[in-house]
Amino acid sequence: MRRLIISLGVTFLLFSCKNNLEDPLTIVTNDEIISNKIITKEDQEKLTPDQVIQDLIEGNKDFVDDKLTIRNNSERVREASLGQYPEAVVLSCLDSRVPVEDVFHKGIGDIFVTRVAGNIVNDDILGSLEYACKVSGSKVVLVLGHEHCGAIKSSIKGVELGHITHLLDKIKPAVLEAKETFKGEQSAKNPEFVDAVCKYNVELSIKEIRERSPILRDMEEKGEIKIIGGIYDMKEGKVEFL
Repeated sequence: MRRLIISLGVTFLLFSCKNNLEDPLTIVTNDEIISNKIITKEDQEKLTPDQVIQDLIEGNKDFVDDKLTIRNNSERVREASLGQYPEAVVLSCLDSRVPVEDVFHKGIGDIFVTRVAGNIVNDDILGSLEYACKVSGSKVVLVLGHEHCGAIKSSIKGVELGHITHLLDKIKPAVLEAKETFKGEQSAKNPEFVDAVCKYNVELSIKEIRERSPILRDMEEKGEIKIIGGIYDMKEGKVEFL
């Protein structure tokens, strides 16, 4: 009996080893880890808004194509501790399904990210965007909306709940604008209508930024920055730049 048990154990071990060999671990060499270079002040100053936009487009393509990037985050943390010069600032929704840095294939020190449900604009958001561009030198402001946005749906439904009510009020102008142009069922149950409101809401936030921030408006007029919008596709991971 003991011999049978030992024999079965050896057979199981050999079977396990065989399976492991058929599905080997991925070995990463040092030359496959991307350069730990953090954006410097000199690097940032040389960038134009158009170059930054193109970099974001290419980074998103890498994300969609599932191109794995391996970074030495421990080193990047130490390098970035000396200062930060991100190339862009992204105003994104709170939604946990939109991992902004990953979406643009970026790491520590590459971009600023500010989040709020519905990617709406308020005084604190404007102050953050102004800090990113005027103080820290970012060249692009990107307002990033996304499909299936809960804040958009709630605003369409007219949800009222605590401080959420005040937040959703900021999306209502986009809902009203969509209702004037959209042909079809105008409800939160219709994904196409939700998408239409989402686009108008991104455009509304861009308009708010330009109207309410003389600092950013002046920088854009001088060509120092660009203020743009985008919509994130939840199924494909692709950003449609507006």
